Amino acid sequence: MNYLSRLAPGLTICLLVLLQGCATPQANKAPDLLYREGEQFFRDGNYEDAIAQWKKVKESYQSPELMARAEIGIADAHFLNRDYIEAAAAYEDFRKLHPSHPQAGYALYRQGLSHYNQINSTDTDQTPVMNALTVFQSYTTLYPDGEHRADAAEKIRNCREKQLQYEIYVGRFYLKNDKFPAAIARFEHALKNFSDLQLRDELLYYLGWAYLQSGQKAKGREAYSRLMREFPDSRYIKDANKVMDKYF
Repeated sequence: MNYLSRLAPGLTICLLVLLQGCATPQANKAPDLLYREGEQFFRDGNYEDAIAQWKKVKESYQSPELMARAEIGIADAHFLNRDYIEAAAAYEDFRKLHPSHPQAGYALYRQGLSHYNQINSTDTDQTPVMNALTVFQSYTTLYPDGEHRADAAEKIRNCREKQLQYEIYVGRFYLKNDKFPAAIARFEHALKNFSDLQLRDELLYYLGWAYLQSGQKAKGREAYSRLMREFPDSRYIKDANKVMDKYF
């Protein structure tokens, strides 16, 4: 009696099934099938499963166009899953690999959004603001008639306003710590580089205050005169008048 015949009948059947499975490996799925499975996962909101399937499509190296569709799909899945760091990297990789692809402009725009969605408060790291601004400016330059031109232009303005808010935040920090030359330098630089933004009234208010506290009364008066002339309805005029009353 051989070894298998001595085993229990149920155990013998299980062992034979396992041996048969090992002897006959399943054939790999075709890339187009993997891609369609990824699409279904994506539609169902199972973004990590979609990414896993589309990565297999990329690794197949069988169809350049299918690979490109899988790559942009992976980026979109990261984006919708709110994995914005991964999404930004995936969109950038797609553009580098396919600079003339019809989806290259879309990828650039979504790369900008990926950075934009990482922006937090004024007192945190401003790298996402700079990255978003740079990418959106590239989009408007490369695709002046692009589908997302208007939104990119709005995002550019929002990023610049956030940059100005940060400059005011840093300048006020210097002002609070009696570092008047540093505050003045920061405010003057911001006034020069953000001359088109409405927040200049707040900037002029703090610039005038910094001048006055540093003993430069003429320049302080000049800053407040400009504030009142250019922003007659500004909420900072009342405070500016109080400061002026203190020094004159």
